[in-house]
Amino acid sequence: MRKIAAAKFRTWLGIFLAPALMIPLAANAVPSFARQTGQNCVACHAGGQFPELTPYGRLFKLTGYTIGTRALPISAMAVASYNKTKNTTDVDPAIFPKNGNLIFSTASIFVAGKVTDNVGAFVQVTYNNYDAQSPSDSHWTGHSSSDNLDIRAIDRYINSSNDLIIGATMNNNPTVQDVWNSVPAWGYNTTPGSSGPATTPILAGGLAQNVAGIGGYAFWNKTLYAELAAYRTANGFWSFMSQGFNATRGDQQILKGANPYWRLALSHDWGAHSGMVGVLGLNAKIYPDPLSPVGSVNQYRDFGVDGQYQYILDPHAFTATASYIHERVTYADSVANQPHPLDPDGALGLPLTNASDTLRMIRAKASYVYHAKVGTTLSYFDVKGSSNAALQTSAIDATGRLIDGSEAIVGNLAGNPETRGWTTELFWTPVQYARIGLQYTMFNKFNGASHNYDGFGRNAKDNNTVFLYIWGAY
Repeated sequence: MRKIAAAKFRTWLGIFLAPALMIPLAANAVPSFARQTGQNCVACHAGGQFPELTPYGRLFKLTGYTIGTRALPISAMAVASYNKTKNTTDVDPAIFPKNGNLIFSTASIFVAGKVTDNVGAFVQVTYNNYDAQSPSDSHWTGHSSSDNLDIRAIDRYINSSNDLIIGATMNNNPTVQDVWNSVPAWGYNTTPGSSGPATTPILAGGLAQNVAGIGGYAFWNKTLYAELAAYRTANGFWSFMSQGFNATRGDQQILKGANPYWRLALSHDWGAHSGMVGVLGLNAKIYPDPLSPVGSVNQYRDFGVDGQYQYILDPHAFTATASYIHERVTYADSVANQPHPLDPDGALGLPLTNASDTLRMIRAKASYVYHAKVGTTLSYFDVKGSSNAALQTSAIDATGRLIDGSEAIVGNLAGNPETRGWTTELFWTPVQYARIGLQYTMFNKFNGASHNYDGFGRNAKDNNTVFLYIWGAY
């Protein structure tokens, strides 16, 4: 049911182990690109704030990472972090295993740059020091796996009146190939301490490092962008593009056949300004049980609208983005209209689960950087959706008695995914390949309520989180 087990996992992982979200932070800002182009980071990234791309950075990516001369294509990064959640009282300590501790979070190796005049690549392999937790003793284990991957082949046709870029991309996450920061892969999930909502549309990272996609795109006169791609499960021959199956991590998705993704955008640059408005969509058929990919599938239909505005003129760099994604999921016969998870025999008279659900997500972000040294961001997230008994980990039985308090921290009394909040950040980039940032995420609502969302007294604001990170690359 809307990836229930995975959703519960992401709830506390996103809130209390935010360092894991650091992985994409520098994924498009690697020193090998600077060596190849001979440019400073601020040429490709607004105020040097990766991963927000400038018009030149977008052109560099759309032309397949081929601008410049071939250079050493190897880079590396590492992240240390500290996070502190507001209220951990009366909660299983295993849910906050590193709360209040400075830890080594992740490290990545990149192979990125020009292969030929028409072929380029960005390949990231990441070691996550806190990849999975043993359910028996809460011990954490590390794991190395494929992270963001984007391999491109392009050609460009220019004359006095037209400029046409045509390309093909092979990647492992719908929107990771995009060049605007309003899409999920680069716009919001990249904020390292951003806890965010527990349940989000499948297009917002639900297939990341699970799929292998091949698509084609065209960019005409730096104005009109169009892309069409298809995604399948990254297993078998394609497993090098995925994190692989891990039952403890709970993030494997098995898709049926080829699943279409499309994107259209209008872009315009004028002086120090640039703007974009776009639409995007994904249809995905996913087996409800990855261990038994047979029978009917859950069908996800996602549609999104997004936009971006950017102003870059030394010493100022400002970027604002916004996106709206609507999702409708129709569940497989094996999971639709099933008994309430806390009432398997129907004795309590609790409602059946839904045959379908809708979800909508709004996200917005504004960032400002001064002299490519100091900056600030403010992000907003708001998710609403239909209520579903399958989302409930706490419930009221037919006699009015509250049942099941075993998962109070991730509990959902309403069976509703509504979550709303803000993240603010201050950061300092003392040198080109190092950054220190401090974030605060606050929740106005969580899992359907502002107060007592789990039925056992936990409020949305109890999940507010302070996050400090130190990033370095070479």
